Amino acid sequence: MLSLLGFGTIAVILLLLFTQRVAAIVALAGVPLAAAFLAGNSPSEVAGFVKEGLGGVVGVAAMFLFAIVFFGIMRDAGLFDPLIARIVKWAGSAPPTVAVATTALALVAHLDGAGAVTFLIAVPAMLPIYERLGMSRLVLATCVGLGAGVMNIVPWGGPTARAAATLGVDANELWVPLIPAQIAGVVFALAIAYYLGRREKTRLAKVAAGDVSAEVEESTARVGQRIPVPATGGSDESALAVGSGGDDAPQEPRKPDEPVEPSLLRPKLFWVNAVLVLATLGALIAAVAPPETCFIIATIIALLINYPGMKAQSARIEAHAVGAMLMVGTLLAAGVLLGVLDGSGMIESMAVSAANVIPDWLAPALPLIVGVFAVPMSLIFGPDAYYFGVLPVLIEVGDQFGISAIHLAQASIIGEETVGFPISPMTGAFYLLVGLAKVDIGKHIRHTIGWAWLVSLGMLGVAFATGVIPVWVS
Repeated sequence: MLSLLGFGTIAVILLLLFTQRVAAIVALAGVPLAAAFLAGNSPSEVAGFVKEGLGGVVGVAAMFLFAIVFFGIMRDAGLFDPLIARIVKWAGSAPPTVAVATTALALVAHLDGAGAVTFLIAVPAMLPIYERLGMSRLVLATCVGLGAGVMNIVPWGGPTARAAATLGVDANELWVPLIPAQIAGVVFALAIAYYLGRREKTRLAKVAAGDVSAEVEESTARVGQRIPVPATGGSDESALAVGSGGDDAPQEPRKPDEPVEPSLLRPKLFWVNAVLVLATLGALIAAVAPPETCFIIATIIALLINYPGMKAQSARIEAHAVGAMLMVGTLLAAGVLLGVLDGSGMIESMAVSAANVIPDWLAPALPLIVGVFAVPMSLIFGPDAYYFGVLPVLIEVGDQFGISAIHLAQASIIGEETVGFPISPMTGAFYLLVGLAKVDIGKHIRHTIGWAWLVSLGMLGVAFATGVIPVWVS
């Protein structure tokens, strides 16, 4: 009975999250509370479950809040602007270089772990270049998605923070061993971007030669038009004339280093801010202090250095903390879910039932199975549904066979809503990406999923090779 109630609780939560009938906070906290009372627990017992659950996620919630504020301050101060401008300038007008620069820009822009911010920076900056060259906007969306997806593994990114909250461990404990795999993912993403750029260059050459079959809807390149496609190098002045130019010359791309509020820039403090970011990341990697402590201290220093005075500091906090509070609320609601499932005994009962279904010969490969299917699972499970609903069950099932919860979490964050989040209809940022890039949702998923899956599998292979995740648990 308890197992059935537990699975029913998860099913209702997933249904509510899939259909978006209620806010995530309502589903994650309301449904398990109702289930706890339905199971016959007293109000005092349920209060104890909630207290225990909240205690396990408060550190992750604090880390997320202050990380978003910290990187938001750095962005306001203009720390990332010169690097972004250099990337866009370096791209030139050679399709392979443009594609690589697109992914590189997404990698840098996603340092704050916020997918929406990354897409708002990278897509508008690169879209005019793609339209000027006639490159497919599907390539743009894929390249941006791959860069953001690989960087989404950082501990202040949503999936890793959620996994850490579920396990009750520091996000660093999950992330640091995966750094070699993440570095490999960066290389894989850039390599794929280069390949896609080369493929675009070939396609554009065919269009220039009059091949109508090479035209694609998501491109401005059409037979009979003048399409700038340099044969070699990156000169903006090279072009293949396939028709008359006309008056509709493309506009120059918007410069990403043009801030909305120039008064917030702190160019004289560039190197001071750069050192502060590096020191914070270094302290995070070296585990000098818990992640939330690192970001609280870094945020305080950033505010004092860049925006002295209560009024200026309050304005910066308000500008960035409001958006982060929804995620913090979601994490706290997830703490309620986890506390109820664990304290009431539901999760243990569910694990026993699920373990009876898994063949004994297949159970030792559970981390491998989770890692292999992490990206396609992003199409079905959003970050809240997976990390707060599915992962706890997988962990308990793995525990029946002696499989570490850390290994299952690490196998998950290599793909589920990290590399896979740019193709997940379960996230709001996904719709922002396809909207800004002006591509069809179905076409974007079909164009990106294979490459995202390939990057994830490559990272999983590196994690296996480095011994972080076991292929087979004996």
